[in-house]
Amino acid sequence: MQKKIRVIHIITRLDMGGSAQNTLLTTQNLDPDRYEIVLVKGSTLESGMPTSESQVLHNQLASARNRGVRVINLPYLVRRVSPWNDLRSLVWLLIFSRRYKPDIVHTHTSKAGFVGRLAAWLSRVPVIVHTPHGHVFYGHFGPWLSRFFLLVERLLDRTTHHWIALTPREAGDYHRFKVSKTEKISVIHSGVDVNRFQRQPIDRLQKKKELDIPPDTSVVGFVGWLLPIKGTTFLVQAMAQVSQRHPSGLLVLVGNGEDIQLKKQVESLGLEDKVLFLGWRSDVEEIMYCFDMLALPSLNEGMGRVLVEAMAAGLPIVASRVGGIPDLIQDGKNGVLVPPANPAALAHAISELLDDGNRRKRMGEAGRKMCRPYSTETMVKQISGLYERLVEKYACC
Repeated sequence: MQKKIRVIHIITRLDMGGSAQNTLLTTQNLDPDRYEIVLVKGSTLESGMPTSESQVLHNQLASARNRGVRVINLPYLVRRVSPWNDLRSLVWLLIFSRRYKPDIVHTHTSKAGFVGRLAAWLSRVPVIVHTPHGHVFYGHFGPWLSRFFLLVERLLDRTTHHWIALTPREAGDYHRFKVSKTEKISVIHSGVDVNRFQRQPIDRLQKKKELDIPPDTSVVGFVGWLLPIKGTTFLVQAMAQVSQRHPSGLLVLVGNGEDIQLKKQVESLGLEDKVLFLGWRSDVEEIMYCFDMLALPSLNEGMGRVLVEAMAAGLPIVASRVGGIPDLIQDGKNGVLVPPANPAALAHAISELLDDGNRRKRMGEAGRKMCRPYSTETMVKQISGLYERLVEKYACC
């Protein structure tokens, strides 16, 4: 019988965000007859999830355990900078790795990537893989802090056998910023359950009624974290201009985050009847059928799983020309790309699409045809193939 490959996945927190869902889907769907999987995660309390979101995550973890995944909660593995907790995490991971003797340690996101790779390197794990899920070299922090994180990643490359980028542009950034060599980087798109969003449409009018959206409203949708990096403040500013041209237009925001500040902005602009906050929802695939388009005005984005979900749902997309977004959105084909932090350009693109139903339909149909390479099955198959090659190269002897 062939010996199973032992893999430890490490991530700071699990929630309904893209990096966490990518990690969960990977651990759940790798062949249990070929892989022995351990998932080490930080406390989910750091995400501040509502009960409904926590329950979905609980069910996902239960599914992973049923598939044979060993889940370990490491409470001091936190996302924020915390020297004492970071040291405790490093020591724990170092001891655990030496005892468990994994063939591969696969880290996810910046903090887990720092602590996890260092621990794996010190314990001489044969193969160390890192998926940043989008870098922080611009857009997230000021120039000095961004430069510091860039230096850290350059140093950590010496401990890393292979990197996984979500898009070709993200991979290009690692080479352009001299983080790693091209031959050490693979592009593997974040997997999305596209079938969930391609099912038969629900009753759009009934769903609008359920959400208190007037039936004749033109809906611009946003799904994701309500954080500055997602450009939501610029989207609200753009909506102030859109509403002048389209009085029946409505911006629907689905997700958690810093919504208090955003609500204050909406109030200051007099847009209370033009912006609807739905919070986190488990029925996003149904809500998307109420959208006339999706907007994602991020300042930086590794890939943007929601873009694939919207494509699968047949929605045209208006998004920023940053990070890996242009690898998914072809300007004029399945969406419109605009400069980041530019409310005027964003408003113009949204208004133009609201004016032209046929154009929206063409873009939505194009998106449906383009989303298949981003399926969960494709992602897991590519990650498994990468693991096999790396183990053969570095751990076979």
